[in-house]
Amino acid sequence: MKSLKLALSLIPLVLVASTSHAQVKYNVYLNGPSESPANASPGLGTGTVIFDTTAHTMFLTVTFSGLTGNTTASHIHAATATAFTGTAGVATQTPSFVGFPLGVTSGTYTQTFDMTQTASFNAAYITANGGTAASAETALAAAAAAGKAYLNIHTSAFPGGEIRGFLTTAPEPGTAALALLGLGALALRRKRA
Repeated sequence: MKSLKLALSLIPLVLVASTSHAQVKYNVYLNGPSESPANASPGLGTGTVIFDTTAHTMFLTVTFSGLTGNTTASHIHAATATAFTGTAGVATQTPSFVGFPLGVTSGTYTQTFDMTQTASFNAAYITANGGTAASAETALAAAAAAGKAYLNIHTSAFPGGEIRGFLTTAPEPGTAALALLGLGALALRRKRA
């Protein structure tokens, strides 16, 4: 009974922590079969994209290896017509993220973008999504949340993109903690029955 009371007393703390969080985190797993059209590249990549809705930033980190050609560009595309499939125009910087390692088959990239700056976006994306950096930021965040944004890496072997992956929601720590508390409460309830 004490454990159940403790678990229940922690729920408001977990809820406050998860609702006050201003960051939305996405994971991305890149490979050739996920490209459009799909290819047999042995290249792989993983990354994290974090939108901070208070600071209006986008943090991006990507690690990739095994590409068959040298990198020529990398960026985020949005929004596809259907979640987790299809193609879309480039939403972020073109032809590539500033400072992205070009001319290599493997590498790591980490950068934080100021989403209040038009330089963080493709000009055509801004025009198509309200005409301001703020409206482009909102559109990109909505596309990511809907599963309609993907990151890809273009190479000399695959100019249209060698590896790509859709941004997928990463569970928030508060959500995971709340789920664990709920499971604990159910376990205690079953034990008593």
